[in-house]
Amino acid sequence: METLTPREIVRQLDKYIVGQEAAKKAVAIALRNRYRRRMLPPELARDVLPKNILMIGPTGVGKTEIARQVARLIGAPFVKVEATRFTEVGYVGRDVESIIHELVDVSVGMVYEERLREVQAKAESLANERLVNYIYQQLISSPKRARVKGRFRGQPLPLDLLDDPEVFKSDKARMRAVRKQVADLVKARALDDHIIEIEVGDYDRYNLEFGPGVSVDDLRESFADFIEQYEDYSRRRRARRVSVREARRILTREEASKLINVDEVIEEGLRRAEELGVVFIDEIDKIAGPEVEVGPDVSGEGVQRDLLPIVEGCTVLTRYGPIRTDHILFIAAGAFYDRRPSDLIPELQGRFPLRVELHPLGEEEFRRILVEPENSLVKQYRALLATEGVELEFTDDAIAELARTAARLNERYENIGARRLYTVMEAVLEDISFDAPERQGERVVIDAEYVRGKLADLLANEDLSRYIL
Repeated sequence: METLTPREIVRQLDKYIVGQEAAKKAVAIALRNRYRRRMLPPELARDVLPKNILMIGPTGVGKTEIARQVARLIGAPFVKVEATRFTEVGYVGRDVESIIHELVDVSVGMVYEERLREVQAKAESLANERLVNYIYQQLISSPKRARVKGRFRGQPLPLDLLDDPEVFKSDKARMRAVRKQVADLVKARALDDHIIEIEVGDYDRYNLEFGPGVSVDDLRESFADFIEQYEDYSRRRRARRVSVREARRILTREEASKLINVDEVIEEGLRRAEELGVVFIDEIDKIAGPEVEVGPDVSGEGVQRDLLPIVEGCTVLTRYGPIRTDHILFIAAGAFYDRRPSDLIPELQGRFPLRVELHPLGEEEFRRILVEPENSLVKQYRALLATEGVELEFTDDAIAELARTAARLNERYENIGARRLYTVMEAVLEDISFDAPERQGERVVIDAEYVRGKLADLLANEDLSRYIL
């Protein structure tokens, strides 16, 4: 994070998102302020809160992508939720605390995967040792006639020493020679398709039930039962018949879990969720609006009021322990077609002090989106068809025609932003994608004339229900 200055963050975002400079700057500053806060004395850092962001703009202009790329850039726990998924606490449906549960699950999972990668080499070595033991023990206990014929569980086994029926007598030198051959074959992955029987821990027979509405007393009792049952099942072993390839994966995972300190993983996961977590709340405009006069507004104002303490800062009890939400960065977004940000309750408006407007995309932005991002649409389609042996090329005038058509369709019908490019690209490449297996080795050039020919019916037909997303 030290090297990610606001300018560098914007430069990295430019690789994936076209335009929307104001939104990029706001997010970059918010992220840099997190690093600055970590440099402060603890007594001061405690009171420096993140400046939550409200993004306002039509669909398909990059709101979600900005938040997703930022989280990927800084390696932060990130969750995206839709505000319309929730209902007020006390009513049927999901309450907003489940957002924090998801964030913590993602954070702990990220840390666990990092620890797995750190111990991967050692875990694989230990797993290979166990594989050799399993294969060797099952080999010497298999029927003599199968051993002499050089087969193991009905499959050919490339062991030279098996031609000697005396090999399985108590000659330790011979036994070591066989074991070494098995170890060499396992290391060379020559036995990956053979079926063996392994023993694994019976960990998945008991789960800790946890969810919204669970009281602290219920959780304590449930957790005590969980620990007792987990220790019991961890001592149990059950047999599984799998390929050597699959056994290596299972045993590597099991050995890696033994090398990982789970308490440290959970502690670090909770810390990252608290200090680095990013929550993106989409469609927040759908829960804004005039006050309901008859009955409770359980999916509108009720949800807004439930969001208040979480966004402002409170303690949420998760399956891994309590977490404070004071320093989680919340980014809310909405199109606000028929509503305004001022339709949100005043208390929630104040929790999102930074407001950024994202502008609709036009023909020039569409042209850039097709070719400039690191994984642009043109690059994606070229790579997909290359797997079938078809070389796909787009001329400059074809790119311009695709962008022009997408912009015209957005103006004439519903404006769905850059998502319209998917519609146009699929219509242009439909026949090529269908015939690709029979056109292996061909080079296909897409020019403006080809694009116009494929999109003529699309532009002329008033009934575009097939193409409108």
